[in-house]
Formats: sequence, structure tokens, C-alpha cells
Amino acid sequence: MERAFRRRRLRTSLTLVAAGAAALSAAGATAMAATGHPAARTATASACAKVNGPARVGRIAGIVRAVAINPACQTSHASDPANGKPPLWFHGGNVMTTKSAGALVVTPIFWDPAGHSMGLAYKKIITRYLAGVASSSGSHTNVFSTLREYFGTNGQMRYQVRLGTPINDTDPLPASGCTVASNDTTAIYADNSGYNACLDDNQVIAETNSVIGANHLKINLAHIYVLYLPKHVESCFFSGSTLTNANACTINHQPSAAYCAYHSMAPDHAVYANMPFPIYHSPVGFTCGSDARFPTVQTPNGNADADTEISPTSHEIMEAATDPNTVNGWYDRLGFENGDECAYVFGA
Repeated sequence: MERAFRRRRLRTSLTLVAAGAAALSAAGATAMAATGHPAARTATASACAKVNGPARVGRIAGIVRAVAINPACQTSHASDPANGKPPLWFHGGNVMTTKSAGALVVTPIFWDPAGHSMGLAYKKIITRYLAGVASSSGSHTNVFSTLREYFGTNGQMRYQVRLGTPINDTDPLPASGCTVASNDTTAIYADNSGYNACLDDNQVIAETNSVIGANHLKINLAHIYVLYLPKHVESCFFSGSTLTNANACTINHQPSAAYCAYHSMAPDHAVYANMPFPIYHSPVGFTCGSDARFPTVQTPNGNADADTEISPTSHEIMEAATDPNTVNGWYDRLGFENGDECAYVFGA
């Protein structure tokens, strides 16, 4: 799991308070693709963890960006400089898991529709990890203990996490909101398979809200809903074409290739995270996994898919807790949140 970024001396700067939640725009995606698209990046042994491109586009933030697989980086595990420009700054809003907000309830939603089965072991390992995070609440033994270093207008943060009831979501996939390119139907995953469906952010929000409503769950600063997409499902910020850098999508062969996961707050204020199925050892040459820094994917649980997905899971929950609406929480002057600063820095 990636290291947590421990904040330096943090202070409020009124000049840095965001004006409000900006609507997603094609211009924002273009800016991301132009600077953060894998084809535009080069990794060097001296800056292997450096990930270029913005950490946020509109209301989408905490973007775990794909990185190039570089053999030179797989032999060096020394500490790296932060990806952004620390320190993190407080922008004047609320945070999660304060005394007034209540314990942070993390509810994993495993979208497991017919024709896109999700392995039971994958779901069990991720759930077991989240249960471990919850049972260790209040301890100083893992990265979540750094939550205590942050505060909001609603109080000091705590390391108080609860596991919500895991949900196995069997709803069918909707018609693709974005278009899978013909050369992305193969050679995406390590087994050389590819995509057969594509969901945009509005569809991710719609399914998350559908599950929340069907299960009579709460929407407030005490709950985050982590939606795990099945394998072979591409994900993009916007509907339509994936052939252009005006869109931003998961790893593909197009100019739109950009990210591995992100978090945001839906228009109805539900805090959610989009967790596409992990890509590593990809024929595309880019990864979301520990093979960014190791010759092989690290699999302490013997399941490369689940073990890869745990790192961005930790990343997005920590970031959503400290910047739930992505506007007035904690981030540095480039927009990087705590997990972004140390993305792909695993240590020895």
C-alpha cells in the first residue's frame, strides 16, 4: 500500500479558497489529457514516482493516474519527492470522521452484473482489508492514523472507521455511455483481454445512487460509497468518444488514457469513489499497480487483482475523508491531495 503523506505545518489561506464546485468541462479533460495522458509521460530512475498531470478536473479529484512501466524504476525503491507541491492547505470546509460528523462508514459496492462476474476471492480480500482498517480505528499502526492531523470547520478529524455492509450489486450494465474503441477490445489487461463496455461518470453516480436508494442508506459526511467496477468495463469522465484527449479514461490505446481511480461528491452530496478493475502488466505499457516500482506485482494475499486494488482503495478513502466535496478540504497549491503526493511510492 502506498505511503500516506504526512502534512507539514498547515494553515488556512483565504486566497486559496476555491470559488465553488466547477462543472466538469471538456476543456478540463483536455488539460488533463494534454499533460497527464500516459503517452505524454516519461519515467526516469531519478523520479520514478513522479506522476505528471493535474490531480483534479472539475469536481473529480484524487485522481490516481496511470504511470509508464519503466524497468529502471523497478530496481529502485528509495524514497521519492512528493508528486505535488506540499504542504497541503486547508480551504475552509468540512471534513469526514469528526466527532460531529460521526465515524466514517465505508460501504463497498461490488458491481457484479451477468456476463461480468467478479471473483469471490477479490471481493473477500478487499472486504477483509476494509474490516481491518475499521478494527484498527484509533491505533497508530497504519496510514489511516494520519487522519488525526487534519481538521475542518466541523471539527478535528479522528481515525474512526466502520465497515458498512458490503453490497453485491447484480444490476445489469446500462448501455455504454462512452464508446469502446475497436483496438481496445484486446490487449488491455495482463491476460491480453480488453473492454466490452464503457461507463461515464454520470452512469457511475446513477448506479451508486440506485444502490443507496434500494438499500435505504444515508447520504452525509459519515458515509462513503466505494463502487468497484467489474473487469472488461472501461471508465471515462465523459460520454461519447474515447479517441480524443477531450475525454479522460482508464488505460487504453487512445489519447484519452489517463487514470486508475478517483473520488468525488455527487450532485445529491453522496461521497463516492469510482474503482475500475485494476490494470497491471498491461500490454499497453502503463499500470495502476505495484509493477510501477517492482518487477512483479506484489501479492501478499496471493491475488494480484485484489492486492493491486487495495492501494487505490486506501488512496481514495483517505482523500475523500480529508476533501469530501473536492472544493474546500485539504490539498496543495497544485490541487494534489494527501494520497496523490505519494502515489506509487511503496518503499522497500
